[in-house]
Amino acid sequence: MEALEGIMKVLSVIVMMMGVWAGGGYAYKYNRPPPRQTLFIPHADSDTSPQQVHISVVGQDKMRISWITDSPTAAKVQYATSPDANGPFTDGTTSSYRYLLYKSGEIHDVVIGPLKPNTLYYYRLGDSPQLYNFTTPPSQFPIKFAVVGDLGQTDWTVTTLQRIAHSKYNMMLLPGDLSYADYLQSRWDSFGRLVEPLASQRPWMVTQGNHEVERIPILHSERFTAYNARWRMPFEESASSSNLYYSFDAAGVHVIMLGSYTDFDSGSAQYKWLEGDLKKVDRAKTPWIVVLLHAPWYNSNTAHQNEPESLDMKASMEDLLYQARVDVVFAGHVHAYERFTRVYKDKADNCGPVHITIGDGGNREGLANKFVEPKPEISIFREASFGHGILEVLNATHALWTWHRNEEDKGVPSDSFWFTSHSSEPACKVK
Repeated sequence: MEALEGIMKVLSVIVMMMGVWAGGGYAYKYNRPPPRQTLFIPHADSDTSPQQVHISVVGQDKMRISWITDSPTAAKVQYATSPDANGPFTDGTTSSYRYLLYKSGEIHDVVIGPLKPNTLYYYRLGDSPQLYNFTTPPSQFPIKFAVVGDLGQTDWTVTTLQRIAHSKYNMMLLPGDLSYADYLQSRWDSFGRLVEPLASQRPWMVTQGNHEVERIPILHSERFTAYNARWRMPFEESASSSNLYYSFDAAGVHVIMLGSYTDFDSGSAQYKWLEGDLKKVDRAKTPWIVVLLHAPWYNSNTAHQNEPESLDMKASMEDLLYQARVDVVFAGHVHAYERFTRVYKDKADNCGPVHITIGDGGNREGLANKFVEPKPEISIFREASFGHGILEVLNATHALWTWHRNEEDKGVPSDSFWFTSHSSEPACKVK
């Protein structure tokens, strides 16, 4: 295994030098401060023990439970609202994948439900006696989202996850760059074990970033192999044909996950899907629209400037989001925090979405600590620190956003603001 990882590290360097990492555009014109130690979480239990457990919502009243075992076991879940979990069994599917010489464990995927909203459930996986629990999201306001990008698996990641665990969030939203495995597939396993304590208790809804691409020319031409196999999202339920982009409703919020590293021009499947998805939104039922993507459309950091995944996607899709009166767009990629005013076509616009970059979860590459000067007028707050955000949607009209900086392993509220939904503003209602 050590020899294989050594080979993969060399290959990753070669790929980056060739400029093919996630389609190019990597920026090296800034100096990142030293990151904290990269962690590796081993699997300490038996080959049949569940590991890397995480959950995600499926429709209005179902939950997908995913986990991995090293040896074949039954893909079944027993669940109930009582602590003995003495409820019905639901069967699912098992799959695996290969990546060069690596073969994954048995990836189990079971969808359970119907479930009651805002309810604590207990569950067991396969034939294991181990007891887990999760709480379903509420079906009505208020609802609280934790938002963090570029998470990785370092000591900073641990601090971020600890702070999120204390936030009493209902659902996690992650705009790409999960594990930073970067071709070393055992790091995907380590990441799954690291986040399991949180991801097994609250739904984690994710989209992909450049570190999920993992394409090696000639040797492994398929993109997103590990991501698609390990983090299956409910794309079919929103009429999407790809796990790389989808949407879902949570309480009164319509959440759209977009793919920065798949086709997005006006003739693409993703563009046509987004156009149709936005037309289906009923603002009477979901007065808020939240969009997540990886490469930010607005960015005053010197990192990741002039990348096609940002500029071309913005040129292609910004009109769609503006015409639909999207309320907020979250992005990652840049390893810093930045909040813009409501903006459209590079200018302040009261009917445009608030753009927020939150690619500061704890990645191993460090922070992007150089910003463009002078600060653009549309940029309201920016800071190169690790941390996470909390979006509290209180009702159909008002939401509170707070960004918490990791400071000496404590979460310090550093940026906070209230905003109203476009659906409640007469001047911005969709015509």
